[in-house]
Amino acid sequence: MSETPVPQHEPARPRRPRGASVAELASALGAAPHDPGDDALRLTGVTLDSRSVEPGDLWSALPGQVTHGARFAAQAVERGAALALTDEDGSALCADAGLPALVVPDPRAATATAAALVQGRPAERLATVGVTGTNGKTSITTAITRTLLALGVPAGVIGTSGTSYRDARGGDHTVATVRTTPEAPELHGILARMAEDEVAVASMEVSSHALVLHRADEVVFDVACFTNLTQDHLDFHGTMEEYYRAKRLLFTPEHARRGIVCVDDEWGRRLAREATIPVTTYATLPGVEADHRAVAAHSEGYGSTVTVHGPDGERTLHAALPGRHYVANTLAAELLLAAIGRSGPEVVEALATEGTVPGRMELVADDGVRGIVDYSHTADALEQALTTLRAVPGTRRLVVVMGAGGDRDRTKRPRMGEVAARLADVVIVTDDNPRTEDPASIRAEVLAGIPEDTNAQVHEVDGRGAAIELAASLADVSDTILVAGKGAETGQQIGGIVHPFDDRLRLRDALHTARSTPRRVDADDMDEGR
Repeated sequence: MSETPVPQHEPARPRRPRGASVAELASALGAAPHDPGDDALRLTGVTLDSRSVEPGDLWSALPGQVTHGARFAAQAVERGAALALTDEDGSALCADAGLPALVVPDPRAATATAAALVQGRPAERLATVGVTGTNGKTSITTAITRTLLALGVPAGVIGTSGTSYRDARGGDHTVATVRTTPEAPELHGILARMAEDEVAVASMEVSSHALVLHRADEVVFDVACFTNLTQDHLDFHGTMEEYYRAKRLLFTPEHARRGIVCVDDEWGRRLAREATIPVTTYATLPGVEADHRAVAAHSEGYGSTVTVHGPDGERTLHAALPGRHYVANTLAAELLLAAIGRSGPEVVEALATEGTVPGRMELVADDGVRGIVDYSHTADALEQALTTLRAVPGTRRLVVVMGAGGDRDRTKRPRMGEVAARLADVVIVTDDNPRTEDPASIRAEVLAGIPEDTNAQVHEVDGRGAAIELAASLADVSDTILVAGKGAETGQQIGGIVHPFDDRLRLRDALHTARSTPRRVDADDMDEGR
């Protein structure tokens, strides 16, 4: 039996960079004077990392919380950096290493301008869709891309699940990225590579971090979408108000030409009022006024069919996955596709079959016990997932395996525990991605949100694999297991090391073992939290 080939990751750079002269760059940035002898020098790439410098690159040396990036100037010179972009403090360090520099007050913001210029402003050479919000970004951007590919349109996606695209000749490409929204040099390099390969549409998740940190600057999206806002990332933003203000940046002329906004929550309704670009609204909740309203939905297999009222009358959509939030995601995808000129019965038909996303309410087993893997890593997302699964016909008990990520917003942990115990019959609290935190401490914070008088069975299990095995052993016919938090991730981050781990494979294997093993694991064999 032949093995499935491992996709080869390509660089976040075009093969044939357009480049820009130092004089052009200095003029665009209004940069401080530099050596006039460098004006004719042509820059062919931009990077923030001295380790990834290639000959002819502009290297952005940014001030950091611990040290100034310019302290690595010697390494950048060794790798062939042609010029640095930095602030006053960094220019002295670059001079010591013999690297000429353009000096600007805010090198992070200037990096986006530089990257766009050096790469030939690639965002203007293809249609761009940007999606922001706490939940739904990956589902919507992936659904758009898969629908376009099904229709024969070369398209790509940039987001949490990575970066991939299909070129005009039908070739598939993957680009190695780390962040939901890549840093500006990577982003413009990816868009340039897509444009070079004649990609027609790029759909992208736009995180709040990216908007604040200028990662998405110099991309004016043809259309931007807001999905919802619930508690997350307060370790970075501090307050929900600041979190909202970050999202609102996308709905300005500097970032988008028009907007699609879900008004199911008050944050969306406020955004629809405050946006400084034309906005179309949509809603899925009863009694909420919007340009497009999902007024009725009924289950159909594992998905649902929904009736939508819009300016042109009534229409029908099919959501490939269950739940109101997937109705919202499907409606958003349809509206975004229409905004870039892709509409009609063939689009609706393709969206109905291509609207699934790996690791998003993904059905991995359905042989007596239904096994679901979902990325729900916030209290709101977990509540939506459990509520949705409870409503699936034939469901007996809900068993949830969940935890919370380390080095992230701690305030959401007890809220996630409360939601799990309120909506599931069996709650198994385990490890997500602990990162640099103590896993037991994270579990304790999740468990602290579970009331003592809960009706749910609650277990604490050290080790995600053991937790999934316990869930499989406790589940019986017509039960549903939800493994929440990591979705399609194929690694678990523990103490700075990424260990291979795929919830989908582990749940599928655990259910197979449980079916073939008569003995059930007793709860007393595990570390019970209650």
